[in-house]
Amino acid sequence: MNEIQKRLIAEVADLHDVPMGAYNFRANGKLAGRNTTANIDIQTKTEGSGIDIRIKDNTRNESVHIPVVLSDSGYKEVVYNDFYIGENCDVVIVAGCGIDNCGNQDSQHDGIHRFYVGKNSKVKYVEKHFGSGTGTGKRILNPGTEVYLQDNSVMEMEMVQIKGVDNTNRQTTAKLNKGAKLVVRERLLTHGNQQAVSGYTVTLDGEGSTADIVSRSVAKEKSYQKFEVKLTGNNRCSGHTECDSIIMDEGKILAIPSLEANNIDAALIHEAAIGKIAGEQLIKLMTLGLTEHEAEEHIINGFLK
Repeated sequence: MNEIQKRLIAEVADLHDVPMGAYNFRANGKLAGRNTTANIDIQTKTEGSGIDIRIKDNTRNESVHIPVVLSDSGYKEVVYNDFYIGENCDVVIVAGCGIDNCGNQDSQHDGIHRFYVGKNSKVKYVEKHFGSGTGTGKRILNPGTEVYLQDNSVMEMEMVQIKGVDNTNRQTTAKLNKGAKLVVRERLLTHGNQQAVSGYTVTLDGEGSTADIVSRSVAKEKSYQKFEVKLTGNNRCSGHTECDSIIMDEGKILAIPSLEANNIDAALIHEAAIGKIAGEQLIKLMTLGLTEHEAEEHIINGFLK
């Protein structure tokens, strides 16, 4: 990989060197590096574009890194990655995509990830998106995520996009069996004329299943955000969603919650708050010597941590 691609890898996967464990690096549609372990196998799909990742039963304290980078202006791709996680596992999966576009053509990556999580397994999934480049072409990222949780399994998802992506449409669906748990923490920043759509459709089928989905976002300048979430409880279960947003300048934010209870013991809650930065917060920081811009950035950075 060239220096631009290495920088993108560092941004989306926090990697400054070859990681320990299993990994698959993809650059401009081509394999740029791969490693498997005794417990984690990665294979290129025989049909279509993408990879299959298979994690054996009882695999614990291991990780998989699968970052994607695009540095050729005008390059567009759709990739399908399937994860088959065995039973009694505890693993970390780090994905993400970085686009550096210095040309006048749009660059786009659509990554579809499907997770089949076995009984009693725990997966931490980190997905970061980043855009850079001085060109007029757009940087477009459309991630799709499907999660299927078997009995007593846990999926923790950290979804981050805080710089440089012009358009994104993130759609996530999840189905939870008995005792399964889904936790999502989304952080999003848009500016300029950027547009970002986040959609979550979660079905709580199993008895004792739980879901907790929290989105924190900031819309600056003329950017637009849409957050749409639907929780369906089909059994004794609990679900919570929260949208907490800061709106600035001429930004626009739309939050659309939907709760559907099909069982008398389904407990579903939604919370939403959209507002500007409080004036007293700015004044307090400015009395400490910060400019108004520095105070705003300080508040935003703390809010999105």
